[in-house]
Amino acid sequence: MNDKLFLIAIGGTGMRCLEAFVHLCAAGMFDDQEIEILTLDTDQSNGNKSRVEGLVELYNKVKTNDSSNFGGRPNANTFFSAKLNLYKFFTDYSTPSRKSYKVLSQVSNISNACKQDNEELADLLLDPETVQNFELDHGYRAQTHLGSMLMYHGIIEAAINAKRGGKDVKEHEKALQKFVQLIQKNSGNARVFVFGSVFGGTGASSIPVVPIALRDSVSILSDGTSSLDLSKVKFGSTLLTDYFMFAAPTSAQKSADKVIADSNNFALNSQAAMQFYLGDPTVRNFYKRLYHIGWPASAKLDVTGMNSGKTITGGREQENPAHVVELMCASAAYDFFTEPIVEKQATYLYRNVETDDNGQLRLTGTSFINDGDKFENKLGAFFSYAHLVLSKHQGALGLPGNEGLLERFADQKIHDYDSITNEQAKELDDYLKMFAYNVVNGNLTKGWMYQVKETVPGMFIFNNDAFRTGVNEIAGIDPGDIFTDDRHNWDKPLLSSRYDKFIKGLIDANCFPAEDQHVETVKEQYLAHIYNAITMAQKYDF
Repeated sequence: MNDKLFLIAIGGTGMRCLEAFVHLCAAGMFDDQEIEILTLDTDQSNGNKSRVEGLVELYNKVKTNDSSNFGGRPNANTFFSAKLNLYKFFTDYSTPSRKSYKVLSQVSNISNACKQDNEELADLLLDPETVQNFELDHGYRAQTHLGSMLMYHGIIEAAINAKRGGKDVKEHEKALQKFVQLIQKNSGNARVFVFGSVFGGTGASSIPVVPIALRDSVSILSDGTSSLDLSKVKFGSTLLTDYFMFAAPTSAQKSADKVIADSNNFALNSQAAMQFYLGDPTVRNFYKRLYHIGWPASAKLDVTGMNSGKTITGGREQENPAHVVELMCASAAYDFFTEPIVEKQATYLYRNVETDDNGQLRLTGTSFINDGDKFENKLGAFFSYAHLVLSKHQGALGLPGNEGLLERFADQKIHDYDSITNEQAKELDDYLKMFAYNVVNGNLTKGWMYQVKETVPGMFIFNNDAFRTGVNEIAGIDPGDIFTDDRHNWDKPLLSSRYDKFIKGLIDANCFPAEDQHVETVKEQYLAHIYNAITMAQKYDF
């Protein structure tokens, strides 16, 4: 991969796709890469947005505690191998003068006749009682005709403000400026991938306008002296159709919110969006690959109970669980970032997955990327590492997981990592809890990996025993016995456990960090050592 990589996550669904992507980075899927990430939403307090932004920040803490080089440098063939740079942007509708299209569109110092013409045109295109009056800070609520216009102008407005400079420039506008200027700087070899759905409002609205908005922002920020040649920038995106449902809004909610999301309309929204993207010249001419990702209607995730039966339009309460289709979207980004791109205009891609005789899914590594063994090895190694820390060393039960594992290194006379502090070890514990599971107030809280598994009707790479949920059961999880294919489970001695054999094997010379892994800090070396030991035990033949 010689191209410069950029990722844009749009809307609540885009944030959850980004969450899956970050976990793939933690598993080591993006070796030797520095990736620029922009979160883009209308809702600055969105729970999904806050969660993934916190995840990226924790990811970078895990890599290094050097404040002068936050996030460290890229590594290879190890956990947390990619360097992630995060830029947070939102279109600001938080003030009374910006809360709805009705107030946002008011123009001063114009004649009454001109004002009337503007209002009549708006009324023709946008329902004056509903679309023009709903509050925008929770997204565009499937009103894509409104959303595309406002998202474009929101990005352009931020570019104008950033160009103007001064103390009034907001941090999110500065973040957008940096991101846009990096794309312009690397325009000859930039790959830009967009995470978004086509059944809601924010993602569906934004995907068609992102290339144009970036191009025009470059022109504004440079006073017209620089341009972004969209024929050279490689754009890709997910076209994620509906995959979950929730309670239909009540009459009272509809009346109060003017326009509110209704999952009963998601399928129709998806169809309309797909028809539009098929013919839209911006999409056809500037996007190289569009990944069509869907989910059976009969297996949709019902989040009604998770939201206490309420329809959540946005805000802190919108924090939905992970789903396997989001991992499929992250895998689409991997394909886009790693495979040669020769397309001159939009190519629509999809991948079939295997089912058994009963119609149940059989998801293996090749269900997600072409190199299925690599996917299984890396994700499996990270899952085993999580069980080592959270199960065997009881990190999920509040004990110092990585501290305990480091003590076992010392027992083997390996003192290379003694300088890792308790706080640094805890950061690793915290990340693994977000990835796999934790115990809170005596109950198991499912992390990202467990949530993904729960959405799969059938087999998902790893055996069911690797996903035990009973608090009293998790201590019995064997980190070396997680694969459905027994060839990749760790060898089990006759007179001891897989774990004991693994610990004794840490002294093997092949487990120690190698030069080509590009690890520098003590934490990076420690992670590389564990990665090497687990990978050797899994016996994948590359």
